[in-house]
Amino acid sequence: MEDTTPVILGYDAVSPLGLELEEQWQRALAGESGIGPLSRFPLPPEFPVRVAGQVEELSAELSTSDYPFLSPRHRAAWSSPIFPYALLSVSRALRRAGLAITPELAPRTAVTYSSAIGGLDAVLNADRRLQADNRLPPPYTNPNACINMVGGKIAMETGAQGPITSTITACATGLSSLLMGAMFLAQGRADLVICGAVDFALVEPIVAGFATMNGSYSPKPGQEEEAPQRASRPFSLDRRGFVISEGAGALILASRAFARAHGLSYHTRLAGWSMTSDAHHFVAPHLPTIQRCMAQALADAGLEPADIAAINAHAASTRVGDQVEYEALRSLFAGQLPPVCANKSLIGHAMGASSAIETIFALLGMRDQLLPPTINHTPDPALELDCVSEGKRALDQEFVLKNAFGFGGCNACAVFQHVL
Repeated sequence: MEDTTPVILGYDAVSPLGLELEEQWQRALAGESGIGPLSRFPLPPEFPVRVAGQVEELSAELSTSDYPFLSPRHRAAWSSPIFPYALLSVSRALRRAGLAITPELAPRTAVTYSSAIGGLDAVLNADRRLQADNRLPPPYTNPNACINMVGGKIAMETGAQGPITSTITACATGLSSLLMGAMFLAQGRADLVICGAVDFALVEPIVAGFATMNGSYSPKPGQEEEAPQRASRPFSLDRRGFVISEGAGALILASRAFARAHGLSYHTRLAGWSMTSDAHHFVAPHLPTIQRCMAQALADAGLEPADIAAINAHAASTRVGDQVEYEALRSLFAGQLPPVCANKSLIGHAMGASSAIETIFALLGMRDQLLPPTINHTPDPALELDCVSEGKRALDQEFVLKNAFGFGGCNACAVFQHVL
């Protein structure tokens, strides 16, 4: 029987820390923030959100011969930013893996890459044009807004012809995409899977909607204005909601048999995982099902809590969410919590893409045996944990736990193993 153990052959991301992966990683290790003033659209004086994590615009310097989907003609049709950034992350991840989807590989190559928000910006722009000028929407409006079209475009550009699905689990989408890919491998339905997620949610009604839900960052009334870089502060005593950001992350998953047969190298395998549903509340996390998700991921990997070297937390920076995640960790690890990294302190919350980008940061940390810091951290007496707040830290990491939780009670947890 073939070895279907899932291994990660390549990955790439774009985030508020930059377009080049290694540059982002070095900035993360240095504790640099990608958060700044919100400038994606004009801000009326009364608009409730003023800061965001914005991704750098794609420049003409990126060669369209290398990335033909970045040509002006292509981007005019596929106007939502989710498409060029998703395709860029996938193309680079495949290059890092040393792979091209040949006709021989295509039927056994799956796509689970998805988005939590999709191209709602295209619908909004079409509606404004319809209302203001009585002009019908451009012909590509609906395809731009169709969430599964992200995976469809990836399949078209790469040639992948295996199973394709959109794993939409709100803020857990990126990690859920990887876990769905592992299922395809385990079932023998694919040998190779293009996983990941993209979200560019800095659109007026979405941003304002998070504010009216009391989810996004807002300064304390009467408080002196802070630097934007200080706004995202997971697990901190003075946390005041998440900073909305944007980005994309791609991970190339394959069976170990496939990697061996094609002479492909890797340094990480997916050792275990779990997904649970809170069945509790549309946004408030539920301690029992989150705790069970973590415990099942460790059990699936055949590990004890003491085997985990570090945790890459969901840690959105909300009052309730961070508390529940901490309580679940404290219970599972019985007072012996390993270091906990909260990458959203550096890059904000990129919705469904966040767990893909953070997973990639966790893999880079395992590769280099380093933990990036959680910045802006003021210890909370109710959350007794080691957030690596002093700066990057050298640490041997064979096993790392990654958590991701989404609206609707969608929980995903994964254990990764560093292999030599």
